[in-house]
Amino acid sequence: VFERIRARYPDATGPLIVHRLDQSTSGLMLIALNKDTHKKLQRQFLRRKVHKEYVSVLEGMIDPKEGRIELPLRVDLDDRPRQVVCEEYGKEAITEFKVIQRENGRTRILFYPKTGRTHQLRVHSAHHEGLNAPIFGDDLYGNRDRRLHLHARSISFQHPVTKSIVSFTIEPDF
Repeated sequence: VFERIRARYPDATGPLIVHRLDQSTSGLMLIALNKDTHKKLQRQFLRRKVHKEYVSVLEGMIDPKEGRIELPLRVDLDDRPRQVVCEEYGKEAITEFKVIQRENGRTRILFYPKTGRTHQLRVHSAHHEGLNAPIFGDDLYGNRDRRLHLHARSISFQHPVTKSIVSFTIEPDF
């Protein structure tokens, strides 16, 4: 992503990439074209002022229509880049969810991450204390398929210059 943005906007300054997505996750990413904008947007992420919505397909039928998962995460020191739930050393990880549809042994779901830990949605889906249903196509926590069915669908934040709330949405192709 960095190389593509650098090629398209050669006069851009600063770090450019404001937040990250797992490599296998499709969807929206926030990019800043100068250092000052990057700093202002990063501050919103740190203060949890940016609202993100992901859509996913899980392997399994999820019972509750909506809910909240709070399972602290840390890296699996013996199997990087995998993450594990760890009450003792894990960092706070919070995900809210809402079921959209249940069909053919799978559940289409919306995720609203309140924190942004590595593989948070993937672990919260697959873990037995979470939803106990891995994301369809998850090669780390479930079963590999042609792609991971996890998509960053929408993002809302305060524009760093105009101060108005802006939102962007793009639907997945699954």
